[in-house]
Amino acid sequence: MLREDTVDRLLVEVEQAREELVDFVTELVRIPTVNPPGEAYQECAQVIGDRLSDWGMEVEYVEPVGRPENTVAYPRVNVIGRSAGEEARPLLHLNGHFDVVPPGEGWTLDPFEGIVRNGRIYGRGASDMKSGLGAAAFAVECLRRTGIKLRGSIELSATVDEESGGMAGVASLCSTGHISSARTDYVIIPEPFGPDRICVGHKGVYWFDIVAQGRVAHGSMPHLGRSAIDDMAALVDSVRTQLKPRLSLRESKVPVVPPESATASINVNAISGGQPEGLVQTPCVADLAVATFDRRFLAEETLGDVRAEVAELVSALEAEDPGRRYTIKDRLIVEPVSAPDDSPVVRALANAIQRVRGRSPELVVSPGTYDQKHVARIAGLEHCVAYGPGPLEEAHQADESCAIDDLVTAAQTLAVAALELVG
Repeated sequence: MLREDTVDRLLVEVEQAREELVDFVTELVRIPTVNPPGEAYQECAQVIGDRLSDWGMEVEYVEPVGRPENTVAYPRVNVIGRSAGEEARPLLHLNGHFDVVPPGEGWTLDPFEGIVRNGRIYGRGASDMKSGLGAAAFAVECLRRTGIKLRGSIELSATVDEESGGMAGVASLCSTGHISSARTDYVIIPEPFGPDRICVGHKGVYWFDIVAQGRVAHGSMPHLGRSAIDDMAALVDSVRTQLKPRLSLRESKVPVVPPESATASINVNAISGGQPEGLVQTPCVADLAVATFDRRFLAEETLGDVRAEVAELVSALEAEDPGRRYTIKDRLIVEPVSAPDDSPVVRALANAIQRVRGRSPELVVSPGTYDQKHVARIAGLEHCVAYGPGPLEEAHQADESCAIDDLVTAAQTLAVAALELVG
């Protein structure tokens, strides 16, 4: 059991750091770490690393090895801060990504100004997930400021490319052993699920292309060719009218949030075909078309069944018209993951939320994948969850924001949970 007076001192310390915490998050929001292509990564990593170093943490900058996205124009760099306790183990690793998606349209304010208004921080990344990264950093720092001696150790990593799969970020750190079951006991990722939720895992994803192969011909004599775009239109229509309705009836028994995402789903991410955009127009029947699909599957579904269902739909379209030719090409496969029900990291966060918020947490499952997949698959760590400030529904939206009260609450909760796990 944690001493009440120690917890109280820790909560007060975080509250007293409120303005510092807000300033740090807004500083991060003002660095336009847009992915793609991966802008300002080095600048952001340096800002974070300098702050951790100022707080007395041992800092290491880690470039991903052998990753094609790590280029001279857009270098990738991850930063890790270490705070050693009396022993190397148990080791708690807090991880947050600092890349953000492009701002897109519809903003009513500058997405990279880091505006503070009406008790909220606004900007791209305010919710997903620079507030979470700031909360984790100040949780560690406020443990130091209270003078609490830790039994185990804490690491904090700030990583790249989560928005594009995390291969140069957390996946790379797991591959090199920086995050590993051989040295790491618990991982918390402060993704934006809100101050009262612990996210124990995520749905699966099957990302794939379907290529329609036609036959080129002069546009004035289309009867001599076969339009791959027409065949792709038939495929997309079949997905919309046949597959989508079936998937919408499959609902997971695990608590996926938001509730509308609790069903299986498929989305057409992109379609291309015929002549590339920007070229001088030529009169040709399109002989190739490609559609990229995003199939999110449930813990109750198997990958084999998911792939077979797509293959059956394609085969039925080819049988309907022997002139159709489709090829399925896999892009990305991620199985559903979940921390154990009795995980110490779930218990520590639940106890911390009860102490800080005065209520029991909601255990949820994410509709989309995040870096827990790499921690589970590559590092072999099952005790990994997500907990962080910010509304999930505002991630990637215009006028993205995070409530300052939730930011402080999350920092307090992470600090108390860390104290239980390694204190």
